[in-house]
Parts: sequence; structure tokens; C-alpha cells
Amino acid sequence: MTLPVFLVPSLPASDTFVLDGPEGRHAATVRRLRAGESLVLSDGTGSLVRCSIVAVDRDSLQLSVVERWTEPEPSPRVVLAQALIKSDRGELAVELATEAGVDGVVPWRASRCIAKWEAGPRGDKALARWRSTVREAAKQARRSRVPTVSEPVGTAGLAQLVSQSALTLVLHESANTRLADIELPASGDLLLVVGPEGGITDEELTALTTAGGRAVRLGTTVLRASTAGVVALGALGALTKRW
Repeated sequence: MTLPVFLVPSLPASDTFVLDGPEGRHAATVRRLRAGESLVLSDGTGSLVRCSIVAVDRDSLQLSVVERWTEPEPSPRVVLAQALIKSDRGELAVELATEAGVDGVVPWRASRCIAKWEAGPRGDKALARWRSTVREAAKQARRSRVPTVSEPVGTAGLAQLVSQSALTLVLHESANTRLADIELPASGDLLLVVGPEGGITDEELTALTTAGGRAVRLGTTVLRASTAGVVALGALGALTKRW
């Protein structure tokens, strides 16, 4: 089994480090790590440090740095534009996408979204839940990079992102083109668009394809808005050199 990963704001500059705060408490009291065992510290941007545990206190660990390295970003990068989904299915969607290797998440305020992230405290709270979910999923998957979760965008903002991406794939059940038949870029950002429970409207599809997006389908069945992204990420992992 790979070593457990703990996220810290910045990696230790010296050869010794004290892991405290929530991460230290989790390591000491929940994971019950012991002296002599090893763990990995990550700053969430690809840099990693392997440490040996020297001593365990009530809610912190004293560490000795053993090794440092940096993992490169995958190529191409995959960014998921996920339409807002009701209840906890939105958090499920970004959790699964993070475990599947997504590099960034863009919450999309599609017109048929049942969930509404209004500007203000309620919208901020919903965005914070997605970011927390992504962070915890990245730790669980032992990822060296925590995907970014940007501010939510409307269709006009999403179309602008489409025009800036190396390729945009819009998952749509009526598309005639299969994902497997698309020539995928070797580098740059690959934007993957997943619509809401009610589907992507004709106007939205036109706006996204006019900006350069390609409408594709994964298969003959219709996937839920919370699972389509992770299925597509798995396909992209196999069809590119990401895996």
C-alpha cells in the first residue's frame, strides 16, 4: 500500500518538521501512526516530501525528512465543467471526478439546473463544500495535486473557457460522434462538459459548439449527471497517456 498523504500549506524547508493542526490530529488520533512509520506531505501542487515519524504526541507528529520530489502535471490536463446538481449528488460528482484524476472543476450554472447557487452566503457555502470534498478526495486517492475548483460560471462564461481550451467535449445523449472516435490533444486543457439532470438545452449546446466544443456520447445508455464525468474521465485516461 502507498504511504498516507497529508496536506500542508507549505512543505518543510529543513530536515525536521512538526505536523500539527487538523492533519496532525488526524494522523495521531485517527490513523494512529507510530514512531518508525512513514508518511508523505504534499502542498497540493505536485511537490512531495517523504518523512519518517520520529515521535508521536497527543495531536501532532515529529517528522524527519527523508526524500523530496515533484510530480509533473498530467498531459493533457482534464478540466470538468460540472453543471450544478441537487442535494449531495454534486459533491458526489466532484468526489468521483477527483478520484478519477480530474485536474480542475468549473461549476456551471446551466439553465436547467435544479440547484441554484445564488450570490451570497448560500452560494459561498455550496462552493466551499465542493472545494472541501475535492480536497478530501485528493487525500484519499493519495494525489500529489489537489484539483482547483473555480468560481461558478454561466453559459457565456463557459463558452469563453471552451474557446480557450485545446479541445472541449460536451457529453450529450443525442450526439452522433463517439468519444472514442475523437482525436484527442496530447497537451493543453481538455474541457469536459457535463450537463444537469434536465439536460443541456439546444441553445446551450449551440453556444458551446459555436465556441469550438464537440458534442460526443459515451455509449448507448444515458448516464446520470453525477456519474457521467467519472466515466468519461476513465475513458480519457485510457485513450490518452494520462494512465
